[in-house]
Amino acid sequence: MEKLVYLLEDDESIRELVRCTFDMNGIALKTFGTVREFKEAFGQRQPGVALLDIMLGDGDGITVLKKIKEQNPNVICIMLSALGKETDKVKCLNLGADDYVTKPFGILELTARVKVALRRLDGRETVMLRGDLCMNTGTMAVTLRGEKLELNRKEFKLLKFFMENEGKVLSRDEILQEVWGFEELETRTLDNHVARLRKLGIDYIQTIFGVGYKFAVSE
Repeated sequence: MEKLVYLLEDDESIRELVRCTFDMNGIALKTFGTVREFKEAFGQRQPGVALLDIMLGDGDGITVLKKIKEQNPNVICIMLSALGKETDKVKCLNLGADDYVTKPFGILELTARVKVALRRLDGRETVMLRGDLCMNTGTMAVTLRGEKLELNRKEFKLLKFFMENEGKVLSRDEILQEVWGFEELETRTLDNHVARLRKLGIDYIQTIFGVGYKFAVSE
């Protein structure tokens, strides 16, 4: 993915501080003061990292976070907010945020966190091939034996988790925590999603009775 950072922040002084600091550290940055401007830019060019303020004049960063993760879950999202309660942080993390920085923040700490995020991009696999199954994690395109599969967001995330852990036995709690963000969920939800993937022709998902599932191309 492209090593470009987007900053959505309606406070001009913060935008300028981040811009100057990132420029001195060689970090490519584009800043936006409104959700509308951010969405227009994101539709044309997607960054590797997005810094999102939560409380904005024409919207909120949480809604933007949801849209980013729907369109490209590989974009690393770091929330910036004066809301410092643990419940606020957990809410964002459960919705797909990769990190959460409470305002007022130290600019050097933010810079360090962004550098770590940019390094993570190097290790992110863009295309995964498992048997006859191909997934492009950047475009969210999935094909089976050359035929495109239509997956919703949760189905894609579930399949991605299976493919990343090929050959491993995954417990139900582990899967629910990773894909849905918490363990206390009706397990039938997971079973229904697995059944949907199998119905599409993905026959690599094995049921491990009493435990969970395993994704295995060959035994």
